[in-house]
Amino acid sequence: MVGRRRRGSCGGRKKCAAGEIRVILFSPPSPPSLSVFFTMVLIFTYFFYCLTGFCDSAPRAAYRQETSDLDYDILDDLRPPRRLFPDAPFQRNRTGSEDAPAEPSQNTLDSEKETVQSNDIPVSNTFGTKRFPQAIIIGVKKGGTRALLEFLRIHPDVRAFGAEPHFFDRFYDKGLEWYRNLMPRTLDGQITMEKTPSYFVTKEAPSRICTMNCQTKLIVVVRDPVTRAVSDYTQTLSKNPGLPSFQSLALKNSSTGLIDTTWSAVRIGLYAKHLENWLQYFPLSHFLFVSGERLVSDPAGEMGRVQDFLGLKRVVSDKHFYFNQTKGFPCLKKPEGSSRPRCLGKSKGRPHPQIPSEVLQRLRDFYRPFNHRFYQMSGQDFGWD
Repeated sequence: MVGRRRRGSCGGRKKCAAGEIRVILFSPPSPPSLSVFFTMVLIFTYFFYCLTGFCDSAPRAAYRQETSDLDYDILDDLRPPRRLFPDAPFQRNRTGSEDAPAEPSQNTLDSEKETVQSNDIPVSNTFGTKRFPQAIIIGVKKGGTRALLEFLRIHPDVRAFGAEPHFFDRFYDKGLEWYRNLMPRTLDGQITMEKTPSYFVTKEAPSRICTMNCQTKLIVVVRDPVTRAVSDYTQTLSKNPGLPSFQSLALKNSSTGLIDTTWSAVRIGLYAKHLENWLQYFPLSHFLFVSGERLVSDPAGEMGRVQDFLGLKRVVSDKHFYFNQTKGFPCLKKPEGSSRPRCLGKSKGRPHPQIPSEVLQRLRDFYRPFNHRFYQMSGQDFGWD
């Protein structure tokens, strides 16, 4: 730093010789000057972060949206930037079993511990409204509901609660306000969704959902009931290796070959029976029946139907999928910036146990009239026979 020329700096001469430069350095600033300097730096930094949107989010922990820990492995980089709200996790009791979904704390409701990407700059997001779901995936278990929900979450106009809230079958006594607080915030034009496959087989669920909103759109993912029953059994067997054999549970006794409809794995596949209950409260036009088989063989085509039903622009298409030969079902293609594609979790694609062919045939014969009745009621032939 160049200082001012002091008197006498040219050795007493009135003028310095041409070209002669005399400089001295300032002494270091006094402590008060240092304080002012650093204060100005801090103020400048604060205003810079405020202008770029960081000042609201600086005190809070950054959040990534967590996907369901059960079935799917979709990460944030697959989703449009404005949809990075966290889903409420399930609480677990001391025995490790599932309790009700964790109710959002007041701090979470006030501050929304979440960020939104806008022009590649993360900013605090407290806008949007918690709404009741306009559409619910109500069934069926082991039909492909998790895959459908995660495929839908790619769409920028869909916001979904990641876990299964089980409000209309297990936690209805907690009240509608509790249920609404579980839902993610949505902007105008976005759809709020949730999925709980057990609703389809719960007698009270239709009337309860209608009490909330009789205009709710209902999606049912169905699958060949015989294959679905085996898949259901396989999942239970993985958690309880001491489970009796499939045939001993499916048949009342092996000599008569009568099917035991009290076993839930069999009872869930009586789609026509369950649908009759729902049609007492909702017209058929409020339902969309998605083929679990076509969701595997032609995911883009089936997703096109779903998007049309929900009144959404067809965003999810062929470009999002590829077929994983190892797992035997479609996966989402590797998004930009990600090292690997996203597929269903390890719990999917389990090998099924060997079931005697005569037992499977007895089940097919048992389900055939129910399937035909369901085809008539839904207006779709799913080709299971």
